[in-house]
Amino acid sequence: MRRISFFSLLAFLMLFLSMTACDYIDSLNTKKQVKPKKNIAQEHLNNIKKRGKIIAATDYNDHEYFIYRDAPMGFQYDLLTQLSQHMGLQLEIVVLRNQPDALKSLNKFEYDILATDLAVTAEIKQKVLISDPIYQSKQVLVQRLPNNWRTLSKKEIEAKIIRDALDLQEKKVHIRKGSVSVNRLAQINEETGGDIIIIEDELSVEELVDMVAKGIINYTVCDSHVAAINKKYHNNIDIETHLGSYSQNLAWAFPKGSDSLQKEVNLWLAELKDGREFAQIYNKYFNSANLSEVSSVSHYSIPAGGISPFDESIKKYSKQIDWDWKLVTSLIYQESKFDPEVVSWNGAMGLMQMMPATANIYGISQKSSPEEQISAGVKYLKLLDAQLAPLVKDGAERRKFVLAAYNVGIAHVFDAQRLAKKYNKDPRKWDDHVDYYILNKSDPKYYQDPLCYYGYCRGSETYKFVNEIFDRYQTYQTLFK
Repeated sequence: MRRISFFSLLAFLMLFLSMTACDYIDSLNTKKQVKPKKNIAQEHLNNIKKRGKIIAATDYNDHEYFIYRDAPMGFQYDLLTQLSQHMGLQLEIVVLRNQPDALKSLNKFEYDILATDLAVTAEIKQKVLISDPIYQSKQVLVQRLPNNWRTLSKKEIEAKIIRDALDLQEKKVHIRKGSVSVNRLAQINEETGGDIIIIEDELSVEELVDMVAKGIINYTVCDSHVAAINKKYHNNIDIETHLGSYSQNLAWAFPKGSDSLQKEVNLWLAELKDGREFAQIYNKYFNSANLSEVSSVSHYSIPAGGISPFDESIKKYSKQIDWDWKLVTSLIYQESKFDPEVVSWNGAMGLMQMMPATANIYGISQKSSPEEQISAGVKYLKLLDAQLAPLVKDGAERRKFVLAAYNVGIAHVFDAQRLAKKYNKDPRKWDDHVDYYILNKSDPKYYQDPLCYYGYCRGSETYKFVNEIFDRYQTYQTLFK
């Protein structure tokens, strides 16, 4: 009889036990089989619909997204609102704080759509999914017209400004850091063997254009549609020199792999562009005239010794807020140049240029009489005055705060007061205190401050608005002494 050694028996037992354990584990896996986790990108659109809202990231500036008179506005905001309504979803806006990281955050599904002026390039297409083009733009040179441009002929002006990129050689051109304009100028240098001096700044496009208009710098470059907006505020700049013959597609971006959302948005976008609504939204921000170009009203007669055709109504209602009627008159001129029928690019209407939502509260419309418009406007001034009274006790000082709030919205005024306090200025004083922070509320240093709850605004317009009303008011006072 063959004898089995102890070690052979031990080896056999270990092999048997290991095989039994494997079979047991396999049986457990069979009984408790777990379905593989679905890819988040593949389920992205379904997850959005289950969530009940779409989250979109955009940028604070004067055309993509901003708060004006306490209402959200902007080209990208209006489009996103249309999309969310089409999908039956709520809209949540995320404001970009760090542009270079925007695509990384998108691919981490921190938001669903990146809705900015994203230039479509081969590099971008490798990183994210891209929508069909929202619109197109060209890179244009922003330069200052000659100081005496109003007295010159078109031919004389053309002789003094740049129309060919070759003439930029050895000239300094300031560009927003990270802008596609940097690549375009570098390409021109490479193609021409030239030496355009490219200076990348941390400033916004609006700030750079403002510096050109003021003569601080000579040149900057930006997208043509952005230049068109800034031209409304600076009539001494030229934006007609194109840097290249081709247009750049601008589009939205989606997380990599989110094909279902991309398809849904593209179908909606094609439908929107087939109708009138897209053109209306585009024209609202890029093709509308500046209110300052509105002519003075001519079909109402001005009484002898008066300022406007509506002096008696203004005197009547100014008493309700204890304001000099001439100050209210100066405000009305600033807003509408005494035209009760004017409607601005943002929907503000009538003598007092009330926004539709505010006008609705006070029961007025475009059909309301001039007296009804004045009455409603004064009531709104009274409300703003009451809201600011606890923070600015002095009534005369408070009027500047009220006018600023009337122009840009009280939320931006509160932001400026918080910033003033942070930087050791007096939040109860306007001149050289709070007005500085309104003026600079287009600077990322301030509008990205945690104390600045309502972000970007073109504060230079509000700053000018208040100053011009009080300068005109002083003139009116002199005339009526």
